[in-house]
Amino acid sequence: MKCPVCGYGESRVVDSRPSSDGTSIRRRRECLSCRRRFTTYEMVDVVHPVVIKRDGTRELFDKNKLLVGLIKACEKRPIKAEVIANDIEASLAGSLSREIQSSELGEMVLVRLKRLDPVAYVRFASVYREFNDVETFIEEIRKLQSETDG
Repeated sequence: MKCPVCGYGESRVVDSRPSSDGTSIRRRRECLSCRRRFTTYEMVDVVHPVVIKRDGTRELFDKNKLLVGLIKACEKRPIKAEVIANDIEASLAGSLSREIQSSELGEMVLVRLKRLDPVAYVRFASVYREFNDVETFIEEIRKLQSETDG
Protein backbone atom coordinates (compact mmCIF):
# COMPACT_ATOMS: atom_id res chain seq x y z
CA MET A 1 0.00 0.00 0.00
CA LYS A 2 1.59 3.29 -1.11
CA CYS A 3 1.77 6.11 1.38
CA PRO A 4 -0.57 8.95 0.32
CA VAL A 5 1.96 11.52 1.61
CA CYS A 6 5.34 10.40 0.26
CA GLY A 7 4.39 7.55 -2.10
CA TYR A 8 6.63 4.98 -0.39
CA GLY A 9 5.44 1.44 -1.11
CA GLU A 10 5.70 -0.14 2.33
CA SER A 11 3.77 0.43 5.52
CA ARG A 12 2.93 -1.44 8.68
CA VAL A 13 -0.50 -2.03 10.19
CA VAL A 14 -0.82 -0.23 13.53
CA ASP A 15 -4.47 -1.07 14.28
CA SER A 16 -7.17 -3.20 12.67
CA ARG A 17 -10.90 -3.31 13.44
CA PRO A 18 -14.20 -4.02 11.72
CA SER A 19 -16.10 -1.02 10.36
CA SER A 20 -19.29 0.05 12.11
CA ASP A 21 -21.49 -1.69 9.51
CA GLY A 22 -19.41 -4.89 9.58
CA THR A 23 -18.83 -4.98 5.82
CA SER A 24 -15.19 -3.91 5.83
CA ILE A 25 -12.02 -3.83 7.92
CA ARG A 26 -10.55 -0.46 8.89
CA ARG A 27 -6.76 -0.47 9.11
CA ARG A 28 -4.53 2.26 10.51
CA ARG A 29 -1.16 2.12 8.79
CA GLU A 30 2.16 3.84 9.31
CA CYS A 31 4.50 4.58 6.43
CA LEU A 32 7.93 3.00 6.97
CA SER A 33 9.62 5.98 5.29
CA CYS A 34 7.98 9.20 6.53
CA ARG A 35 6.20 7.71 9.58
CA ARG A 36 2.89 9.37 8.66
CA ARG A 37 -0.26 7.45 9.51
CA PHE A 38 -3.17 6.83 7.18
CA THR A 39 -6.32 4.72 7.08
CA THR A 40 -7.28 2.04 4.56
CA TYR A 41 -10.42 -0.05 4.25
CA GLU A 42 -10.49 -3.64 3.13
CA MET A 43 -13.72 -5.17 1.82
CA VAL A 44 -14.84 -8.21 -0.09
CA ASP A 45 -14.98 -7.70 -3.83
CA VAL A 46 -18.47 -8.86 -4.74
CA VAL A 47 -18.95 -10.01 -8.32
CA HIS A 48 -22.55 -9.33 -9.26
CA PRO A 49 -24.33 -11.66 -11.66
CA VAL A 50 -25.60 -10.72 -15.09
CA VAL A 51 -29.38 -10.31 -15.26
CA ILE A 52 -30.98 -11.78 -18.38
CA LYS A 53 -34.01 -9.63 -19.13
CA ARG A 54 -37.29 -10.74 -20.75
CA ASP A 55 -36.20 -9.47 -24.17
CA GLY A 56 -32.93 -11.44 -23.95
CA THR A 57 -30.67 -8.45 -23.26
CA ARG A 58 -28.15 -8.73 -20.46
CA GLU A 59 -27.04 -6.22 -17.87
CA LEU A 60 -25.13 -6.34 -14.62
CA PHE A 61 -27.23 -6.64 -11.48
CA ASP A 62 -27.86 -3.14 -10.14
CA LYS A 63 -28.96 -3.03 -6.52
CA ASN A 64 -30.05 0.60 -6.89
CA LYS A 65 -32.42 -0.30 -9.72
CA LEU A 66 -33.95 -3.01 -7.54
CA LEU A 67 -34.14 -0.59 -4.63
CA VAL A 68 -36.10 1.97 -6.67
CA GLY A 69 -38.83 -0.60 -7.39
CA LEU A 70 -38.87 -1.74 -3.79
CA ILE A 71 -39.10 1.80 -2.44
CA LYS A 72 -42.17 2.43 -4.60
CA ALA A 73 -43.82 -0.81 -3.46
CA CYS A 74 -42.97 -0.20 0.21
CA GLU A 75 -43.92 3.48 0.30
CA LYS A 76 -45.80 4.30 3.53
CA ARG A 77 -45.54 0.68 4.65
CA PRO A 78 -43.84 -0.54 7.86
CA ILE A 79 -40.99 -2.33 6.06
CA LYS A 80 -37.59 -1.19 4.87
CA ALA A 81 -36.88 -1.64 1.18
CA GLU A 82 -33.11 -1.47 1.84
CA VAL A 83 -33.25 -4.57 4.03
CA ILE A 84 -34.93 -6.58 1.27
CA ALA A 85 -32.50 -5.29 -1.37
CA ASN A 86 -29.52 -6.15 0.86
CA ASP A 87 -30.93 -9.62 1.49
CA ILE A 88 -31.36 -10.28 -2.23
CA GLU A 89 -27.91 -8.91 -3.01
CA ALA A 90 -26.41 -11.22 -0.36
CA SER A 91 -28.30 -14.20 -1.81
CA LEU A 92 -26.97 -13.43 -5.27
CA ALA A 93 -23.42 -12.96 -3.98
CA GLY A 94 -23.60 -16.34 -2.23
CA SER A 95 -24.87 -18.07 -5.34
CA LEU A 96 -22.49 -19.96 -7.60
CA SER A 97 -24.40 -18.84 -10.67
CA ARG A 98 -23.08 -15.83 -12.57
CA GLU A 99 -26.35 -15.30 -14.46
CA ILE A 100 -29.95 -14.93 -13.31
CA GLN A 101 -33.18 -14.50 -15.23
CA SER A 102 -35.01 -11.27 -14.40
CA SER A 103 -38.07 -13.44 -13.68
CA GLU A 104 -36.12 -15.29 -10.94
CA LEU A 105 -35.05 -11.97 -9.46
CA GLY A 106 -38.64 -10.72 -9.47
CA GLU A 107 -39.83 -13.91 -7.78
CA MET A 108 -37.16 -13.48 -5.08
CA VAL A 109 -38.62 -10.05 -4.34
CA LEU A 110 -42.21 -11.32 -4.37
CA VAL A 111 -41.45 -14.17 -1.95
CA ARG A 112 -39.93 -11.74 0.56
CA LEU A 113 -42.69 -9.14 0.18
CA LYS A 114 -45.44 -11.74 0.50
CA ARG A 115 -43.98 -12.80 3.86
CA LEU A 116 -43.53 -9.25 5.13
CA ASP A 117 -46.35 -7.10 3.80
CA PRO A 118 -49.29 -8.06 1.55
CA VAL A 119 -49.89 -4.47 0.37
CA ALA A 120 -46.29 -4.01 -0.77
CA TYR A 121 -46.51 -7.46 -2.37
CA VAL A 122 -49.57 -6.52 -4.46
CA ARG A 123 -48.01 -3.19 -5.42
CA PHE A 124 -44.81 -4.85 -6.62
CA ALA A 125 -46.68 -7.70 -8.32
CA SER A 126 -48.89 -5.26 -10.21
CA VAL A 127 -45.88 -3.71 -11.91
CA TYR A 128 -43.75 -6.86 -12.16
CA ARG A 129 -46.53 -9.04 -13.56
CA GLU A 130 -47.97 -6.16 -15.60
CA PHE A 131 -51.54 -6.12 -14.26
CA ASN A 132 -53.68 -4.56 -16.99
CA ASP A 133 -57.07 -4.35 -15.29
CA VAL A 134 -58.83 -4.25 -11.94
CA GLU A 135 -59.91 -7.89 -12.25
CA THR A 136 -56.26 -9.01 -12.20
CA PHE A 137 -55.73 -7.04 -8.97
CA ILE A 138 -58.81 -8.62 -7.40
CA GLU A 139 -57.72 -12.11 -8.48
CA GLU A 140 -54.26 -11.63 -6.94
CA ILE A 141 -55.75 -10.32 -3.69
CA ARG A 142 -58.13 -13.31 -3.51
CA LYS A 143 -55.20 -15.71 -3.98
CA LEU A 144 -53.30 -13.91 -1.23
CA GLN A 145 -56.31 -14.06 1.11
CA SER A 146 -56.87 -17.77 0.49
CA GLU A 147 -53.20 -18.47 1.27
CA THR A 148 -53.34 -16.56 4.56
CA ASP A 149 -56.71 -18.07 5.55
CA GLY A 150 -55.73 -21.65 4.76
